[in-house]
Amino acid sequence: MSQIDFQTFDLFHPTEEHELLRQTVRSFVQAEVEPQAMEFDRSERFNQDLFLKLGDLGLLGITVPEKFGGSAMDALAVAIVHEELSASDPGFCLAYLAHALLCANNIAQNASDEQCARFLPKLCSGEWIGAMGMSEADAGTDVLGMKTTAVLEGDDYVVSGRKMWITNGTLDEGDTPCDCMLFYASTGSDDKGRAVLSSFVVERGFEGFSVGQKITDKLGMRASNTAELCFDNCHIPLSHRLGEEGEALHHMMRNLEIERLGLAAMSLGIAKRSLQVMVEYANERKAFGERLNAFGQIQRYIADSFAEYQAARAYVYDTARRLSLESGGSRLDSDGVKLIAGPVGKRVADRAIQVLGGNGYVGQYVVERLWRDSKLLEIGGGTLEAHQKNITKDLTKHAGSVLS
Repeated sequence: MSQIDFQTFDLFHPTEEHELLRQTVRSFVQAEVEPQAMEFDRSERFNQDLFLKLGDLGLLGITVPEKFGGSAMDALAVAIVHEELSASDPGFCLAYLAHALLCANNIAQNASDEQCARFLPKLCSGEWIGAMGMSEADAGTDVLGMKTTAVLEGDDYVVSGRKMWITNGTLDEGDTPCDCMLFYASTGSDDKGRAVLSSFVVERGFEGFSVGQKITDKLGMRASNTAELCFDNCHIPLSHRLGEEGEALHHMMRNLEIERLGLAAMSLGIAKRSLQVMVEYANERKAFGERLNAFGQIQRYIADSFAEYQAARAYVYDTARRLSLESGGSRLDSDGVKLIAGPVGKRVADRAIQVLGGNGYVGQYVVERLWRDSKLLEIGGGTLEAHQKNITKDLTKHAGSVLS
């Protein structure tokens, strides 16, 4: 790359396609997402009609190959979409992430062509809404502790167990399950007694698959539905197992990289919107005859927020630029961006509330909702503590090459 190219390279829009994508999503957010965000947060409902419009934009299968109905875009495009959607409605964005990354991308990367042809066109169009089932009531970060089992009997696996905290697990108030869920279950144990995990896809209508409960009264992300899903001797055809038995950990770890990038980008969206609100308010509101932005305390909130947002954004997009959807191998930085960027949204939203005072504490100014939504980004997709463990483990093994 020449010197002039190096100086003019745009990390956040390296191609015209990326720039057009951001403009398209931002226009959609302003026209369609923003007007409904407060209402669906307050009522704790998922806006399925709006969600389907993402299919018209080609976003529901953003990383899925074109031959299966997707848009075949890259990880940087994923960061753009999640940052823009989350700047308005993180709850709605979380529902999108669960569908597009946890379900559709996971299938695209780990299923056979025959399976992809069966599932992905419906997921990309919005005919199906998808989810992913990993967590259980007693197994979150400790995935090997999951209790859901799948036992092969003839041409079917008989699945028993419960999945918890499933985004998109139910679609409405009538306990309608998602149309399709990729999930992980134990299919036995190895010679050391550890669970052997395998990947499956279940469809709505399979006998024994049902919603146990919709999880309500959440702190945030209320515009995405969260549910417990139940398998009661549910028969899953052998054709719905992805790969071979025991390959789920590989599937899971590879997909966690793009999930963590998406979650980190969501935090950027929260930080960006909170910073915008804070700056505008501090420029308009007066106290003691001065605009708020004339006071040193307020200047510190604004300046620190800007610097943290920009630093985190550079790390997220640089990681996105280098992340391979097919091969994985970016755990160190996908953990790193979520560890650093994940808390930024909450910190900036918190400062915005402080600058707005009483106005920041109510829904009209948006930042209280963004603050509530932001907490999940320190928990979902891997806790901050899990990222710290993973990074330390990886650096211990590869410090020489990574820190050279």
